[in-house]
Amino acid sequence: MFLTCMETVTKELVSWMRGHESSVFSISVHASGRYAITTSSDTAQLWDLDTFQRKRKLNILQSVGIQKVFFLPLSNTILSCFKDNSIFAWECDTLSCKYQLPAPPESSSVLYKVFAVTRDGRILAAGGKSNHLHLWCLEAKQLFRIIQMPTKVRAIRHLEFLPDSFDAGSNQVLGVLSQDGIMRFVNIQTCKLLFEIGSLDEGISSSVISPHERYIASIMENGSLNIYSVQALTQEINKPPPPLVKVIEDLPKSKLNSGGLKMKVTSGRVQRPAKSRENKIQARILKQDLTGNFENKENEVSDGLNKKRLQILLKGYGEYPTKYRMFIWRSLLQLPENHTAFSSLVDKGVHVAFLNLQKKYPIKSRKLLRVLQRTLSALAHWSAIFSDTPYLPLLAFPFVKLFQNNQLICFEVVATLIINWCQHWFEYFPNPPINILSMIENVLAFHDKELLQHFIDHDITSQLYAWPLLETVFSEVLTREEWLKLFDNVFSNHPSFLLMTVVAYNTCSRAPLLSCSLRDDFEYFFHHRNNLDISVVIREVYHLMDTTPTDIHPNGKLDAFVALTKGQYPVFNQYPKFIVDYQTRERERIRNDELDFLRERQMVEDMQAEVDQQRVEDEAWYQKQELLRKAEETRREMLLQEEEKMVQQRQRLASVKRELRAKEMQLQDATRRRFLKLQQDQREMELRRLNDEIERKNLIRNQEAVAKEMREDADTYRRKVDLEEHMFHKLIEAGQTQNQKTQKLIEENLAEAEQACLNADWRIQALHKQRCDDLQRNACYQEVAKLLLENRRKETEVLNAMVGEGAKKWEEAKEKDFHLKSEKKASALSDASRKWFLEKELDDALEHAEHPYNTVPRCQSGQAASGYVPRTSQLKDSSEVDSSTHISLNQRRVQWDTMEQDLMERVRNLRQRLTAQARNRCRTPHLLAT
Repeated sequence: MFLTCMETVTKELVSWMRGHESSVFSISVHASGRYAITTSSDTAQLWDLDTFQRKRKLNILQSVGIQKVFFLPLSNTILSCFKDNSIFAWECDTLSCKYQLPAPPESSSVLYKVFAVTRDGRILAAGGKSNHLHLWCLEAKQLFRIIQMPTKVRAIRHLEFLPDSFDAGSNQVLGVLSQDGIMRFVNIQTCKLLFEIGSLDEGISSSVISPHERYIASIMENGSLNIYSVQALTQEINKPPPPLVKVIEDLPKSKLNSGGLKMKVTSGRVQRPAKSRENKIQARILKQDLTGNFENKENEVSDGLNKKRLQILLKGYGEYPTKYRMFIWRSLLQLPENHTAFSSLVDKGVHVAFLNLQKKYPIKSRKLLRVLQRTLSALAHWSAIFSDTPYLPLLAFPFVKLFQNNQLICFEVVATLIINWCQHWFEYFPNPPINILSMIENVLAFHDKELLQHFIDHDITSQLYAWPLLETVFSEVLTREEWLKLFDNVFSNHPSFLLMTVVAYNTCSRAPLLSCSLRDDFEYFFHHRNNLDISVVIREVYHLMDTTPTDIHPNGKLDAFVALTKGQYPVFNQYPKFIVDYQTRERERIRNDELDFLRERQMVEDMQAEVDQQRVEDEAWYQKQELLRKAEETRREMLLQEEEKMVQQRQRLASVKRELRAKEMQLQDATRRRFLKLQQDQREMELRRLNDEIERKNLIRNQEAVAKEMREDADTYRRKVDLEEHMFHKLIEAGQTQNQKTQKLIEENLAEAEQACLNADWRIQALHKQRCDDLQRNACYQEVAKLLLENRRKETEVLNAMVGEGAKKWEEAKEKDFHLKSEKKASALSDASRKWFLEKELDDALEHAEHPYNTVPRCQSGQAASGYVPRTSQLKDSSEVDSSTHISLNQRRVQWDTMEQDLMERVRNLRQRLTAQARNRCRTPHLLAT
């Protein structure tokens, strides 16, 4: 989220103010207009409106939340109100906590939602979702009153005090907008309902009261905007009591004589109302003469303030109270506040004479510069002479700085100052006002001839010791507080008071002035601050006002105070119009001549720029052509050199091709021989593998036949035993007819004998089986021993053959390595250019050499007849390659190691099979015996 600051006159964007993450619902501006506080639900930020930079940021816990943060009127205190009803007061400059208001009593606890503060910053009103109002005294820091609204009020949506010009800021009337859309105005002291606006049918959504207590603007719930007159609403309330003293006028003589009636007026004591303890009624009685004019009418100013009393107060205290100074000034000057007329002047925009004001008067604050520019432009639109007045910015600047937040008041104060205190200043325009300076010099000559003679001796005129003070209205030689104190007296007296102040400033500074002798010292003195007490100067001014003779007193030369007219501003033409018109015409002519000159100069500059540009382009074109010509010559020389190199490279390439062709033929022949030998070895190994496979299958077949024969013998033996047992049982059954006892005895004897025979036979048979098993196992062991012996003999032969073959291969590799080194030395003597050209062909040859089994060479004349093309025909001979030979040798070594490991694995598998066969042969008789 961000805030935008817009210029109200030009409608231009002035600045962006970023920093809030949620929507901003409250903006509070300091009374000086320099600072502003923006508030959102989670944070409050303090901004400097001169630079539009953020000074401080208030972060709080999300669970607490901010209700409102705002400045107290006429003070540097910031009040922060949170959702937990805690209220803190902070110092604006240091942001240190000044105090915290105590928690309200639990019996009347209200969740504060809305707040309002009186103009003097002493009373804080707070309300929320309840019909109770809490009034806090910020000086005593305690809750001093709780007001209960009518029962129809359930929640309070808005609070605002009704300002009053005569209550010194301690506002007594509070406007309370409730949930029913009715805004009720109550007196916080008497707790009485005074009046109300809005109704149930036409409720108020939001409302605001003008600073001058004249109007109340309300936005209704139906979208309309209603403007209420406070004077009409409070007419019955502010109705004055009937006069206690009444004057009965006599009738004209004609009527008295005609009527013949006589009335007797009895004199007696005027009855006055008794004074009440609670409220004291103050009555103001105005004495009237027969013509009906007030005796002290000239001493009465607007808003009911009496000028005589203000002067008495001013003489007693030396200055007006700071809180009420602006109000008193506005009353003394009787400002009409012509909003429409001022708006029409502002709408004309910035005057052409002040467009470049910042160049002549660089002001740090952009806001102050805009207000000064707008005020000067309005004055120039009001009267043409002010557009040519060089000292007008110096005259208006202190008032602009003082009233920068209210530009209408600022304009009217400066305009009133010009009409009254700057009388006859423009009669000798554009020269300084000689007549005014002569008045000052006459008064100075009367009161201090020595000082004037000192000025004359050193050629110091009134344009040096008086005019700088007037055109800057003492703002260069006084501080802010001194200047305000001085103008409290200036605005309270006759316009001649300002001229007397110039004389008094010189007479009070006579000691340092008499010690000055150089013109630069005098100029410095009247343009810088000096060690001078302004109270002494003001007292001297009053003394001069009283003791100056009438013939030289400026009071007789200047008119009395005249206020600005209401509605429209008066015409200001107290200046030599023909000079201003002549200067205006001359200025316009000079401006037109300057514009023509600028246009002509611009044309000349444009033409000169075009000529310069053309010259630069021509030079660049010639330089580019020269560079192109040189580049073309360089390219031609390079092409000739490249053609010569190409011819040489073609010659070298032809010779290299011939050499490569010869080497390729040699490599192909060597590769063919190696491949044939390798093929023969592979066929021999395949034949040996087939023989081993045949032997293995024969062994398995013999083993199966032996097992079958043993199973048949076991079946025959089992059938023979069953037959014998059957015959024995038949024999036993035949003898059962004999005597039972004899049979029993015989059977027992026979059983014992049979059992003894069976035991003896079983033992004999077991011993026989063990002897047969031992014989068979001995035969198997001898057969396995023979097979193992034969196997070891074959393994020894294979290993010896492999070792011999490996030794031969290593001898061949050593020879090839020696031949490779010699070839390397021979090839290193060749030309570098030929080596670069051969790299591509060598890469192809190396690729063929590294993958001999994956490439098929072109058919040679000797191989085409046989129809067989060996895949290794593109292998290079070890005597013709350098680094590829080492790669081929390593590959061969890896292949031989792989073949050797394969043979060893086959031998181990054969040995395991033979051992298993021997075990099966030894185990089979034992199985048959069991």
